[in-house]
Amino acid sequence: MKRILSFLWGMMLCLYIQAQFPYGTTGLLHMPTADMQRDKTVMVGGSYLHEGATPAKWNYNTYNYYLNITILPFFEVGYTCTLLQGVKGNYWPESTWGKYTNQDRQFSLRLRAIQEGQFWQYMPAVVIGGNDVLTSVGFKDQDYINSSATGNGYWNRWYLAATKHVDLYGELGVHAAYVYNRRADYRLNGLALGANWKPQFHPALNVMAEYDSRTVNCGLGYALWKDHINLVTELNDFKYLSAGLYFKIHLK
Repeated sequence: MKRILSFLWGMMLCLYIQAQFPYGTTGLLHMPTADMQRDKTVMVGGSYLHEGATPAKWNYNTYNYYLNITILPFFEVGYTCTLLQGVKGNYWPESTWGKYTNQDRQFSLRLRAIQEGQFWQYMPAVVIGGNDVLTSVGFKDQDYINSSATGNGYWNRWYLAATKHVDLYGELGVHAAYVYNRRADYRLNGLALGANWKPQFHPALNVMAEYDSRTVNCGLGYALWKDHINLVTELNDFKYLSAGLYFKIHLK
C-alpha cells in the first residue's frame, strides 16, 4: 500500500519535479516500456547522473553519453558509456583519484514482439529487451549474456514490457514490465509499473512516474524543434536529481 500511495503521489509531483533515465534507450525513466521509435531513428545524447540513481559501482555523481539506433520498426540497439573516476584504496593510481579517467561500456537491445492493437483493439504492445547484454565476468568464467552477481555488467537487466495508450485529455501511456538480473549491488527482480501523459494543450510536455521494481521515480520531458531536441529530468526515489539532453533525427 505504501508503494502504491507513493506512486500516486509521484504522478502529482511530476508536474513540478524533474528527472532523467540513465540507460540511453527508449523507455520511461528507469523502467522499460514497449514504446518504439520510428523506423531509422537515431538518438545521440548524454546525462548527468546523481550517484543515488546509479549502481553501487558509482559512489559519486557521474555522466554518460550514448548512441541509439532503431534499425527496423521492431528492433532497437544502443551503446552507452558511463564515466568512471579513480578511487582511492583500489587499483587506481593516485594521480587518477577523484578524476574521470575511464568509462563503463554497455550494449542494449530491444525487440518488439507484438504491436499495439495488432490482434484486437485493446492489445498492448509487447517488447523483449536487455541492457548491458554483452558482458564478460572474468577470463576463466565467461558469461556474455547474463552478468554475475559481483563482476562486470553493472547495468545488466533483462525484461518483458507491455504498453497501452489511451486518450485522456491528451495521450496517456500505461506501462508494465517484469525486470530481472543477478546483480548483488543493483538487484532488479520483479514487477515495474509506470505511466506517462502528454497533455492535449501542450503535447511537447511528457509527464512521467514509475515504480521500477526498486524505487519510485518521477520526471518531466520536453521536446523542442519538432522533437529533434529533448530535455529530460528525473527525481529518483524522490531524492536524487539527474538530467539529460538528447538529439533525435529520422533517417527515413
